[in-house]
Amino acid sequence: MSGELTVEPELYGIMAEFDDPDALLGAAQRARDAGYRRMDAYSPFPVEGLAEALDFRNTRVPEIVLAGGIVGGVGGFFMQWFATRIFYPINVGGRPLNSWPAYIPITFELTVLLAAFAALFGMLILNGLPQPYHPVFNAPDFQLASRDRFFLCVEAADPQFDRLGTTRFLLDLHPLRVEEVAR
Repeated sequence: MSGELTVEPELYGIMAEFDDPDALLGAAQRARDAGYRRMDAYSPFPVEGLAEALDFRNTRVPEIVLAGGIVGGVGGFFMQWFATRIFYPINVGGRPLNSWPAYIPITFELTVLLAAFAALFGMLILNGLPQPYHPVFNAPDFQLASRDRFFLCVEAADPQFDRLGTTRFLLDLHPLRVEEVAR
């Protein structure tokens, strides 16, 4: 029918497919050297050096775990101190009401428990998980990323991104295929 408006889907990025982990690693390094910063790689197994090639930064998980441990330790100590000194003071065997050596096991356990929960939830939140849908799932044959193919996706949000220029750049890396990925 004439007069119908066709809406082109919004572009997420351009994805190149490789059949070799070394080709993916080389492509990621060349893309980083070319100035691309918003890109990601997908592989069925860890590829040595790929994180550095993608220029991954340090994570904030250690700081989150430390904060969780400190909150757990201080909270555990305060809970016991408050119970034995303020809320329910009973002098047992002539020891002082603030007998801190007795607080150490529970303080330690709460430190470990809250640090572990902080690690789990901090990792999930920083990774954006759970994420039941991602635009790269729209790429043809992307299910092979969990079997025997390697993918490099340059996101459209990259400041260096140019639809034609990025496509040409990825084609120069000699992939099996280059596809646009819609949102």
